[in-house]
Amino acid sequence: MRVFGSSTLLRSVAAGALLCGVASAAEVEVMHWWTSGGENAAVSVFADQFEAQTEHTWKDTAIAGGSNARAAMMQRTLGGDPPDAAQFNPGRQYEELIEGGLLLDLTELAEAEGWADFVRPESILTNACVKDGRVWCVPVNIHSWQWGWASTKVFMDSGIDTIPTNIPDFLAVAPQIKEAGFIPFAIGGETWQHTGAFNVVMVGLLGKENYYRVFRDRDADYVRSDEFKGVFDAWRELTSYKDEGSANRNWNDTTNLVITHQAGLQIMGDWARGEFAVAGKEPGVDYECIPGPSDTPFLTTDGDIFLFPKQDDPEVEKAQLELASLMISADVQVAFNLAKGSLPVRGDVDLAKADACMKKGLELLKSPDTVLTAMNRFVTEDTAGQINDLISEFSFNPDKTVEETQESFAKIIENAD
Repeated sequence: MRVFGSSTLLRSVAAGALLCGVASAAEVEVMHWWTSGGENAAVSVFADQFEAQTEHTWKDTAIAGGSNARAAMMQRTLGGDPPDAAQFNPGRQYEELIEGGLLLDLTELAEAEGWADFVRPESILTNACVKDGRVWCVPVNIHSWQWGWASTKVFMDSGIDTIPTNIPDFLAVAPQIKEAGFIPFAIGGETWQHTGAFNVVMVGLLGKENYYRVFRDRDADYVRSDEFKGVFDAWRELTSYKDEGSANRNWNDTTNLVITHQAGLQIMGDWARGEFAVAGKEPGVDYECIPGPSDTPFLTTDGDIFLFPKQDDPEVEKAQLELASLMISADVQVAFNLAKGSLPVRGDVDLAKADACMKKGLELLKSPDTVLTAMNRFVTEDTAGQINDLISEFSFNPDKTVEETQESFAKIIENAD
């Protein structure tokens, strides 16, 4: 269902009517969880361009950890003291804000600028930001969990000529990497890291449709099957190759183990590419970015969005609309996503500067057959939290059996919101 107009004249006239006539500058508080080196470089693109292109000031409120930042935003907004803009992920995390009338409606801006004409795939906008025919957020990038990041030096120094492109082949050479004195598999302690990587293994071993059987169709009987047990078996073997410092480490310090050639492989979303870029590393030379890792890779069309809580000050509201417009503008989309490691939401931008990893992602994005809907589009924050805790406990507690964990996972799926 298309809810936006496409006339160029309409776009220019309406956008001008919405964004002109700012009587005074406003301070815009932006809440986000981008705190690593690559993330900071990316969010600085938004901040610098906002202050360069408008009369307004960007007030940065960074809170480490997505769940922490989202919780703080929800508490402040529901308590009557909202930030002016807040980062979220697409999904069901902010439904109550829409239902409570607490968000700025961006529909007129989206129609004026023709967002539906250039955002691709269409679901990035319609599934993430549209509810009841109205637009409540601005999508700023496409992120995918489906990536492996490998140190070329670690594999070479371990006597492995070809870096594996799937999990079974990696598990076959992991002992060789360990014997050479390296960490075969790098993962940190944050619970979401474990669920994200576990889901990548699931898709790699079982394919797209079986992944949908779990999260979209809530097929608990399939989760209890022998076939699905193979995912838990593979995950237990994979996490047996993590290092002792894993439990106390965040995701970007874990990425740094690959960057500095201490670890062989990390499964992490494409935001990791921003850390390699900040470190001056070149794909295909210093490291490899492996779609999947799977011989039949998919691209999860997840990403980041920004919400704009309603404010009493009309000048702040005008500044919010200007920020939303700037975030999705063509030049800013290119600069931001090159720094972030993600893909632009626009299909009409110049990507001549794209590196080899971004080009792999763009190629996968071309076909709907290789596009995968992320877990958080199907489950609530509460259900996702239960899964995070279960998979993380399974990763770190060798006494927790495969069978016990499989049954617990099936019950979560059976009772999912």
